[in-house]
Amino acid sequence: MPNEPVIHDPRDHSRRGSIQTVALPVMGMTCASCAARIERALKSVRGVSGAAVNLATERATADFDDKITSLEVLVKAVEETGYKVEAGETTMAIQGMTCASCVQRIERALQNLPGVISARVNLATERATVRFLPTKVTSTLLKRAVEDAGYEVAGDDTDSDPQHPAREREQARLKRDFFFSAAVTLPIFAITMLPMVIHGGHAWLDQQIPVRIQNYFLFALATAVQFGPGLRFYQRGLAAARHLAPDMNTLVILGTTAAYGYSVLVTFFPSLFPAGTAHVYYEAGATIITLVLLGKYFETLAKGRTGEAIKKLLSLQAKAARVIRNGAEVEMPVEDVMPGDLVTLRPGEKIPVDGEVVSGASYVDESMISGEPIPVAKQIGANLVGGTINQNGALTFRATKVGADTVLARIVKMVEDAQGSKPPIQALADTVVRYFVPVVIGMASLTFALWFFLAPPPALAFALVNSVAVLIIACPCAMGLATPTSIMVATGKAASLGILFRKGGALQTLQEVRVIALDKTGTLTKGKAELADFIPAPGFSRDEVLGLIAAVEQYSEHPVAGALVAHAKKQGLVLNSAEHFESVAGLGVSAIVSNQQIRVGSARYLQQAGIDLQALSVEAARITVEGQAPLYAAVDGREVAVFSVADPLKESTPAVISDLKTLGLRVAMITGDNRQTADTLGKRIGMDEVLAEVLPAGKVEAVQRLQTGGVKVAFVGDGINDAAALAQADVGIAIGTGTDIAIEAADVILMSGDLRGIVNAMDLSKATWRNIKQNLFWAFFYNVLLIPVAAGALYPVFGLLLSPMVAAAAMGVSSLFVLTNALRLKRFRPAQQASALA
Repeated sequence: MPNEPVIHDPRDHSRRGSIQTVALPVMGMTCASCAARIERALKSVRGVSGAAVNLATERATADFDDKITSLEVLVKAVEETGYKVEAGETTMAIQGMTCASCVQRIERALQNLPGVISARVNLATERATVRFLPTKVTSTLLKRAVEDAGYEVAGDDTDSDPQHPAREREQARLKRDFFFSAAVTLPIFAITMLPMVIHGGHAWLDQQIPVRIQNYFLFALATAVQFGPGLRFYQRGLAAARHLAPDMNTLVILGTTAAYGYSVLVTFFPSLFPAGTAHVYYEAGATIITLVLLGKYFETLAKGRTGEAIKKLLSLQAKAARVIRNGAEVEMPVEDVMPGDLVTLRPGEKIPVDGEVVSGASYVDESMISGEPIPVAKQIGANLVGGTINQNGALTFRATKVGADTVLARIVKMVEDAQGSKPPIQALADTVVRYFVPVVIGMASLTFALWFFLAPPPALAFALVNSVAVLIIACPCAMGLATPTSIMVATGKAASLGILFRKGGALQTLQEVRVIALDKTGTLTKGKAELADFIPAPGFSRDEVLGLIAAVEQYSEHPVAGALVAHAKKQGLVLNSAEHFESVAGLGVSAIVSNQQIRVGSARYLQQAGIDLQALSVEAARITVEGQAPLYAAVDGREVAVFSVADPLKESTPAVISDLKTLGLRVAMITGDNRQTADTLGKRIGMDEVLAEVLPAGKVEAVQRLQTGGVKVAFVGDGINDAAALAQADVGIAIGTGTDIAIEAADVILMSGDLRGIVNAMDLSKATWRNIKQNLFWAFFYNVLLIPVAAGALYPVFGLLLSPMVAAAAMGVSSLFVLTNALRLKRFRPAQQASALA
């Protein structure tokens, strides 16, 4: 096949040393200059020794050193030139991850597969998103790579919520294992610990049951825990160690095996130990496993709660639709509806897919999308959104977008992508975790050595207990959960407020923004011209003059004409027919209405016809001062009215500008209006800076100017000509009622078009950033503070040691703290009651 991507096998002669040759199928090339541009882009990548592009086969071939660059970098280089590499993408639900080390190991296992462009794993959602060249990589290969790394693939992206049944199974297993472990550990704990709190308890117990028999009984119980519920830690921990990437499971098996193994030797070979040191620690290993299982069980419950936003969005989807096929009405699953199908809808039903009304009339509750509680009237030609609810009428509509193309499906995908993405701060946590576990193992070894050689008798027991405590207390679970859980909860909360973060990183960047730049038309304003001012000349009736003007303007397609006609009809005026209609481009229009000559247009147009405009000169001057252009109307050569048409501000605009300034932000307006008009409007609504007379192509330069000195800038826009500026800004915020192109270029989308969403997005970003910092502080400093305590730092002064059982409980508490702290974001209350999504 001509478009088949190829990565040559390492045994092929085309690979010399670490040099690989890759062929990428590229879409969108139209001429030789396209090919040359892609070649230059590939050759500019460090590590690429040669590149060639074939326009006929639509293939780009590159030789690269895999020790210097990667397939992902090559694909990015091609796509940054404006072309697209044909690639597949899949999402897998993964079971068995416990900490950030697991995430890194799975990512490495997937990225090491030839043909994988990128792999992103999220601990909180328990998902891996993989982008790959489809003819070199299959789902079977991806699944095998994950399983070889010691984990289980529970589903793929064909499921509506693949991790849900898998998580329920995992919860059930954890619950079963915990209760079994707790039931077996309880008698171990009772036999070894209770006599310690009762005076003479041990002596009495030893008289009743010989120590050796006690140890045999404890051995049987502890073995059931160690290799029953505890087997999961061996399976995953040994796989991690085998890949030279030890993780939380590795630390647990090291600690519990040390305690268990020591106890087994004491039980069966007591003569190996000096007098007074032959003590068993079965309760330590069994209790640690029990407490870790309890912590992991609570963790899975909390993780399930963080994904509630996706479940809520998915629940909005209809399950079935009635489609007209071969003249008959057939009920079928919504997945089987095809574009172009006619779908019938009864009152009270959920709309199954996006479409256009072809017959009937009704009102539809669109609060899911717009947040507005008032139902929207729908007639022939109106657009319908899947997931919204038909209210009181029967409709037949033609399906226009189905499956993944519907508005609701795109919203779900955006939220999932944002939840799975990594903000810049996650790189810090990933780097720390990569080295953390090996360092902990080293510290535990050092702790053992210091206690063994320097401690008073029984030194071996001290060495064992303290080194096990270090291993258990230092599990990096909380570090791995600190960032993704906050991102997951925050993006879900944002979606419920009508704010879609397309990239999780935007949650971090948005709170760093110091300047908000807003496009005027369609963003600050309604984007539709309306009659702003209308002053009739003395002696003339407003309605009479407006009716005459609108009678002429109804034949014009100019936005000014549309505003006049719409206003006249809204006032209930009847428009007479006009004769001899004439339009002069850029000046005005004229016609005969009821035997009267009507002229409407600019001052220049009427003055050219010899009409005196002094009667309303004061009103015209006022309109000019207010930043609008006065227009005039004349009847039979006499001035009868001066008026202005403007794109009115959205009702929320002034309050939003004020709130943004209260947050300490500098607010700028970017507009194509002339300087006087723009400055007047900017002053009226409190803008800090106005960039006027900016052509559509100049918006990127305007954003760059605001970014001078490294200032972080957010740009808010809604039109096609805003897409480049949205991409240029540090954070692009698109109005969801705008164009698809603007939405695709943005990082954040305000679904309802309500500007109050900007303030809410800023507030949520700050709250999320605080939450992440709290989580990371707890996760990092918890370890920094408690590892020395576990190692016995307090013993020389206070005589205190940290029991491994207490360490296990504390380790579980740290993860639960991070999860519950992230879940606090669900209680976020917006400063502005903007429109919500659900």
